[in-house]
Amino acid sequence: MQPESLFRALSDTTRLRCLALLVSHPELCVCELTHALALPQPKISHHLGGLRKAGLVCDRKEGLWIYYRINPDLPPWVIAILTTTFKGVHTIDPFASDALALREMPNRPGEVCSA
Repeated sequence: MQPESLFRALSDTTRLRCLALLVSHPELCVCELTHALALPQPKISHHLGGLRKAGLVCDRKEGLWIYYRINPDLPPWVIAILTTTFKGVHTIDPFASDALALREMPNRPGEVCSA
């Protein structure tokens, strides 16, 4: 991964918000991200596609649901940047509000999304 690709991906607020949640969770369904960010599913999916194309996240499909996680094959320097960034912003909005909305999501899926 080239630094320019990483910082280009981080330059969009929606992508940054998605990554902030994914850094602190092993895996999230698109429905969880949609709820937490209070944005339409097509917009979330569009940005997740960009993150996948950049190599920052990977996905898996289970039935109708698509789950995303931080790419475990990222170089250590990328993981360090993501971790440091999100430790620094997790208490400010919109990142803090996103995390709260996710925690308070009614009927939040367990192992399998049911939304």
